[in-house]
Amino acid sequence: MIDKVISRLEKGKQGSVDELTDFLRIPSVSADPAHKGDMRKAADWLAKKMQAAGVDAEIMETKGHPIVCGERLDNDGGPTVLVYGHYDVQPPDPLDEWETSPFEPVIKNGKIVARGSSDDKGQLYTHVKAVEAWLAETGRLPINMKFIFEGEEEVSSVHLGDFLKENRKKLACDVIIVSDTSQFAPGLPAITYGLKGLSYLEIRITGPSADLHSGSFGGSVANPANVLAKIIAGMHDEKGRITIPGFYDDVKNLEDWERKEYAKLPFDEEEYREITGVPVLWGEEGYTTVERRWARPTLDVNGIWGGYQGEGAKTIIPARAGAKVSMRLVPDQDPDKITKLFEKYVRSVTPESVRLEIIPMHGGKPFLIDPKSVFFEKASEAIEKGFGVKPLLIREGGSIPITETFREVLGVDTLLLGWGQNDDKTHSPNEHFDLGDFHKGTLSAAHLIGLLGA
Repeated sequence: MIDKVISRLEKGKQGSVDELTDFLRIPSVSADPAHKGDMRKAADWLAKKMQAAGVDAEIMETKGHPIVCGERLDNDGGPTVLVYGHYDVQPPDPLDEWETSPFEPVIKNGKIVARGSSDDKGQLYTHVKAVEAWLAETGRLPINMKFIFEGEEEVSSVHLGDFLKENRKKLACDVIIVSDTSQFAPGLPAITYGLKGLSYLEIRITGPSADLHSGSFGGSVANPANVLAKIIAGMHDEKGRITIPGFYDDVKNLEDWERKEYAKLPFDEEEYREITGVPVLWGEEGYTTVERRWARPTLDVNGIWGGYQGEGAKTIIPARAGAKVSMRLVPDQDPDKITKLFEKYVRSVTPESVRLEIIPMHGGKPFLIDPKSVFFEKASEAIEKGFGVKPLLIREGGSIPITETFREVLGVDTLLLGWGQNDDKTHSPNEHFDLGDFHKGTLSAAHLIGLLGA
């Protein structure tokens, strides 16, 4: 039976790419109110494709962007798998750094280049195509499958938690599958068993009521940009550790077996450095690059502003300055606690000569599961069949806060089966997705249906 399904997918490769191209043309940017209509268009497109594949799909409203749900329940008493993904994408800015239009997909060197190609339209669509092939060849699935594709993942899934609670019975399942992560490297697929959490805040520093002449007023009033720079500079010590008191109190340290397994990975530091484009790698002392990325907390300034930004010179003391800061957290750190520690620290080092405002924006809990279960076993087997290589077990430095919400609300674990690559430039200009990975991911998804059904 599976042979016919795989054969159908192999023959339909170009059609799958054409459909993905249409999907990627829709600028479903959830963060921009100007794209509200495009969000609805993307949800409609996805629901219709699922229906055409044979899935009972519907669009369900939230207080924000709609959620596309679907189900195919063909096996009484059999396992039920819930597939999660998101059809919203990051803003394409800065536009001048794109080599091609972000919403006019092009194929270059075997990769489809467009915003959302890897994160997450291309990856989620592999599961739709796998189900379509199964139903086209057999008329039914050997397992029960449910789908939930949201439109707010890139804005912290603000309404998904309530949606899950309200639809707990409808979404009941035995395991959840998410394809929104990366392989370890080209040709080395992976199953991700851990993710970082997130605490995201904005700092605003205000000094004078308006910009002042730096000659007339310099030395008599505090410069908000100078104050902000000093606060930010003090957030790390010379060993790369974060200086916020209490920040590391709850950090779950790496297990010995993890450090041993990470050390065996075919990781090339020089190649990684070249990918990043930095002259020298940097990080917390006492840990390898892989360990820092996957299992140590971090703090980064994501944006900073203040003062004159135009051409030439303008001698002012700016009235205000600000920065956006993200902290990636590891088990067992709590984002609410870390947010409070951050606020307390920044207030303690801010001088009375300026006014301070701290705005918590969003966050999410870290995620870690035991990589030993029948679902992991079958997923590993499916990926090996699809990619021709046994997958590695890895963690990721990114955050998918909904994984912990799934555990809390639905009481099940999540399999993170990523088909992307670390250099897909997700969230950056020229995002792309290797079409070979797209097809192999689809084959793996189809094999997994068969293996779980068996």
